[in-house]
Amino acid sequence: QVQLVESGGGLVQAGGSLRLSCAASGRTFGSYGMGWFRQSPGKEREFVAAINWRGDSIYYADSVKGRFLISRDNAKNTVYLQMNSLKPDDTAVYYCAADTDVPFRRSPSPLIREYDSWGQGTQVTVSS
Repeated sequence: QVQLVESGGGLVQAGGSLRLSCAASGRTFGSYGMGWFRQSPGKEREFVAAINWRGDSIYYADSVKGRFLISRDNAKNTVYLQMNSLKPDDTAVYYCAADTDVPFRRSPSPLIREYDSWGQGTQVTVSS
């Protein structure tokens, strides 16, 4: 397992943008996939976006496709989530997660059960 620390959340008006960052510990960051998930009050945690170990395979939830962009910088042990055209429905705690059990997985997984390390979460609030 690795330690993950998210940052970049906050309050933004509808239509605005935020960029989340997730810093990972350890020297093997470049070998495993990363994902972003979110959870709002009263709802189950849901998949947002995922990226494979080298950044050439990416998967988005339909609800964010075309608005959010996931990327990673393996030299900085960091994964990012650029969120544009934000809507009130995007309000949630956002979590990054690492899929370290299967190194060099070709395609990133959207499944919560595939991720073994989680950050503490960062709150994103979008006002209307």
